[in-house]
Amino acid sequence: MQTNPTPLYTSLVAIGDSFTEGMSDRMSDGSYRGWADLLAARMAARTPDFRYANLAVRGKLIGQIVDEQVPVAAAMGADVITLVGGLNDTLRPKCDMGRVRGLLTEAVEQLAPSCKQLVLMRSPGRQGPVLDRFRPRMEELFECVDGLAARHGALVVDLYGAPSLGDPRLWDVDRLHLTAEGHRRVAEAVWQRLGHPAEDPEWQTPMPATAPPGWIDRRVADVRFTREYLLPWIGRRLTGRSSGDGRTGAQFSAELGKAFWVTPADHTKPGPVTDWRRVEP
Repeated sequence: MQTNPTPLYTSLVAIGDSFTEGMSDRMSDGSYRGWADLLAARMAARTPDFRYANLAVRGKLIGQIVDEQVPVAAAMGADVITLVGGLNDTLRPKCDMGRVRGLLTEAVEQLAPSCKQLVLMRSPGRQGPVLDRFRPRMEELFECVDGLAARHGALVVDLYGAPSLGDPRLWDVDRLHLTAEGHRRVAEAVWQRLGHPAEDPEWQTPMPATAPPGWIDRRVADVRFTREYLLPWIGRRLTGRSSGDGRTGAQFSAELGKAFWVTPADHTKPGPVTDWRRVEP
């Protein structure tokens, strides 16, 4: 029986918000890694001269992604572009879902013709009462993602439907971002969706059950979450600020006003993307 060959992609650009930037997969030097960096390292290990750029910035709304990242990514001529955006909009008290759908459509219409393969996602959803109130908006966003993918030949990675990624143990203490293990599973999901052979066929399998934390531990965690994350988040919403203010993507030079590629010194041992060298024009 003849099997389809694994596609060979030589470049990857990732755009979006904190999910793609890599929060909260923190490395020892304080930088974030995340699923996109992990995916890039896997792709580089099988492709000499592989190039990568992560333009995602925490806190960005879909309008900001369309204005600041989409044109840059579209101009880079990448084999693969990943776009995950709009979820920050759905978490706002006032959200115009018609506008969100329109902006997402604009992004896909620009990106799909500019690359060999566009990848979209149904973002993971943490179990819990806080996000439950936003689920109708999230699911409306994902319906739009599915429709756009069908019309433009994009791949969809369904993280929302993965049982493992709803587990609170795969989410950081801020309850908004995945842990390192969560990001590893996302990288595996995208890797497989791109047509590569599975390295972890069980990435969707839930983690083994453990005894739930006691009442006191839960209350301590709630107090910490409220003080360190929820109240600052509310404060930024009230003052119109964002955690991404003044930041650019990892492979974007604010000084030059343009993006750049990075590549590993040794593709057989790519190592962390933070150690990769910049590709000069």
